[in-house]
Amino acid sequence: MHLLSSPNIQLLHRRGSTGGENNINTRTDSLTSGGKTQQTTTMSLEVKEKTEVRLVFLGAAGVGKTSIIQRFLKDTFEPKHRRTVEELHRKEYEVQGMKVTINIMDTSGSYSFPAMRKLSIQNSDAFALVYAVDDPESLVAVKSLREEILEVKEDKYTPIVVIGNKIDRQGDRQVSSKDVLSTVELDWNHSFLESSAKDNINVLEAFKELLLQANLPSWLSPALCRRRETFPKESNKRPPINKTNSCIIS
Repeated sequence: MHLLSSPNIQLLHRRGSTGGENNINTRTDSLTSGGKTQQTTTMSLEVKEKTEVRLVFLGAAGVGKTSIIQRFLKDTFEPKHRRTVEELHRKEYEVQGMKVTINIMDTSGSYSFPAMRKLSIQNSDAFALVYAVDDPESLVAVKSLREEILEVKEDKYTPIVVIGNKIDRQGDRQVSSKDVLSTVELDWNHSFLESSAKDNINVLEAFKELLLQANLPSWLSPALCRRRETFPKESNKRPPINKTNSCIIS
């Protein structure tokens, strides 16, 4: 069973999740006793879960950010690299009578537009930092981008998922998943997984984690990902998701 299509997903712990919108309601009641009227005021706190989220993909040029997004949105893969300046993908879904909007920002890997990148960071709920497992320099870029995100958001608990893409190129791997896992989960306290947009490995899982961390209602996430009639068949050789305490299937 595919993680994203499972209706029985139990959220255990979300590191760095953004909070929903809080509304405080007050109510005044009148109580009459012995000819005297007393007024009591009670307060209740209602938490609204988000129904619109903004995800931003950041990383060096050529690591596969656009390919991951296109695989998720259209289930397609384009092997030829196409330079991206900045593209916003907006999808609306009707789920159990509730309208949910997912905005996905695909950013440039050339870092020629620092003002645009800063604005994207300021306005986003969760971040995917993508590197290629055959390109050590792209991992260095991830470290730099993470520092920039934390500086702009001024919050060390900002929701971030680090994605090591292109695991279909195992013969050219130059970045150890074990080393990255240790840094990302133990030192940075973020989620980490490896993916292949080409072979459609862990792409849906990456978006599942991003949507959960962006505080999308957990019961909506599986329904959103059943939007296609069929899902790619799972491979027995699919690597496990490297997450210590995000979610499990019960």
